[in-house]
Amino acid sequence: MENINTIAVFTARSPNRIIEEGGSQAWVLNPSHAKTAKWLVCTQNVRNPDHEFSDATEPHGSAFLIGKISRISKSKEEGCEDRWLIEISEFARLTNKPNAWKWRNPVKYTSLSEFGIDVKTLKFEPMPKNTEGARRSDAPAAPAAPGMMTIAEAKKALAATFGVSPDAVEITIRG
Repeated sequence: MENINTIAVFTARSPNRIIEEGGSQAWVLNPSHAKTAKWLVCTQNVRNPDHEFSDATEPHGSAFLIGKISRISKSKEEGCEDRWLIEISEFARLTNKPNAWKWRNPVKYTSLSEFGIDVKTLKFEPMPKNTEGARRSDAPAAPAAPGMMTIAEAKKALAATFGVSPDAVEITIRG
C-alpha cells in the first residue's frame, strides 16, 4: 500500500503568492488528518480568473510547487476563519508536471508517487523569513530556552495545532 503522506491542492494562487503567504490557504480540510502529511503539492487552477484571490501563472492542471509541511493553522484570510493554512518550511518548484490534477475536489490526500515526484531529485529552498505565516500574531512563541516551555505556551501551541481554543487544552504533568 502506498504511503499517504501528501496533501495536493488545486489552487488559483501563483507560486510567488504561496511563498509570500507562507503556504497554501484557505482550505476546508480535516486538521487532525492533514497534520499527518509531510508534503504539500500545489497544482494550478486557472479556470477561476475573476476571483479576487486568483493570480495564477502556471498551466492549468500542472503541478508547480512542492513544500515540506511545517504546520496546519487557521487561515487568517478575511471570511475564511473556518478554513486552514498549510504552512511550509521549504519548497521546490516543479517542472514537467502537466495535467497532474485528476480529481473533482480541490484537496486530495495522496502520495508523491501519484505525481511521479522523487524529492531526492529536487533542490529545496528555505521559506523567506518574512512570510505572512511566520508573522501571524497567534503563532506560538518560541520557548525561552531550548526544551523549555511554559504551560501557557504549550496550551497555545497545542491549540493552534488542533484548531481549538487554548481553554480547551488540558495538560497533566506527573512526576
